[in-house]
Amino acid sequence: MTTLRNLAAAFLAAATLAPAAQAADAAHPIVIELFQSQGCSSCPPANANVNALAARPDVLALSFAVTYWDGLGWKDVFAQPQFTQRQWDYARAFGNDQVWTPQVVINGRANITGTKTQPLLDLVAKTDRGSGGPALALAGSDVTITGSAARPADVWLVRYDPRSVAVSIKAGENGGRTLPHRNIVHELVKLGRWSGGNARFTLPAARTPGLATAAFVQAGNGGPILAAVRG
Repeated sequence: MTTLRNLAAAFLAAATLAPAAQAADAAHPIVIELFQSQGCSSCPPANANVNALAARPDVLALSFAVTYWDGLGWKDVFAQPQFTQRQWDYARAFGNDQVWTPQVVINGRANITGTKTQPLLDLVAKTDRGSGGPALALAGSDVTITGSAARPADVWLVRYDPRSVAVSIKAGENGGRTLPHRNIVHELVKLGRWSGGNARFTLPAARTPGLATAAFVQAGNGGPILAAVRG
């Protein structure tokens, strides 16, 4: 009898939680962040896997070039200290005492090297946050957010190049290779804090023309991503 009662309770709990398990879609994309460097010989396979995922409508793939390879033979033309700091935020959140490349972070909730296709796809599916969370919209020069918040969260603007850009590497571990890049991040701006309810944030002027725009809500530095939207 106890076993039957437990099974019934488990079934009821699963049925109750089912709506929250809806898969992400184009309006609620999975955020996949690749931390990489043109000077890292291990990065091209992860770069290729994330480039392929970038074609999915339910994915917002972002490639962050970090700086700590810059003194080892080749300076990454896209690297920014801010992106290295973002990776360190994740390291502290995940309990790591160092950073490395390549690293793929999915929805701010899990990480993997990303060099092997199937393990990466499996983790993307496992970490899908669904279509829940606050409602986020980009319109004109504003981003709006509506919903409830368990605690304050950060609202971020990201501008990236959606094209496939080939870069010829002249030195370092990848010297002599031409590497394709996609969704390289050029600008990452914290717009402010959100504590629930309705809020509107004005986007700053773009420093570089022709970039794509996206926004996301994140529960603190290195925390889980609660919502994301593409412009």
